[in-house]
Amino acid sequence: MNWGHKLAIVFVGFAVLIGTLVYKCTQHKFDLVSDDYYNQELKFQDKIDGSKAAAAISPVKISQTPGDIFIQMPEEMKGLSLEGDVWLYCASDAANDVKLPLSLDANGIMEINKQKVPGTNYTVKISWNSSNNKYYKELPLTVTKQ
Repeated sequence: MNWGHKLAIVFVGFAVLIGTLVYKCTQHKFDLVSDDYYNQELKFQDKIDGSKAAAAISPVKISQTPGDIFIQMPEEMKGLSLEGDVWLYCASDAANDVKLPLSLDANGIMEINKQKVPGTNYTVKISWNSSNNKYYKELPLTVTKQ
């Protein structure tokens, strides 16, 4: 085999390699943090203000049992009318995200059934309003399934 054939084999091999890489890249799934990221960026100051307000009160606590996740709101919020939402944000796969309205019992605890939540790592993003004050808190959570 002369050098011309060897050079042709190298070029063809390189073209196949590049073609394979391009194909693999087009098949890779990626998710944006949010589809409406521009509108959320405009409202980012609300998150900053809400985080400062949440830092000034008792902390939000998250706990788990084998079947449920419990989110306990700060003691200062007990008995108050709260409106808001809870977003279990999964950075690795948007299909695992769970968004729920904030619904508390008389003790200020929200219960989430683990059947609705895939077992993975989350950032729990809680935003709520009380008495014209906005609050925002982010907490890490690893959901374990038994």
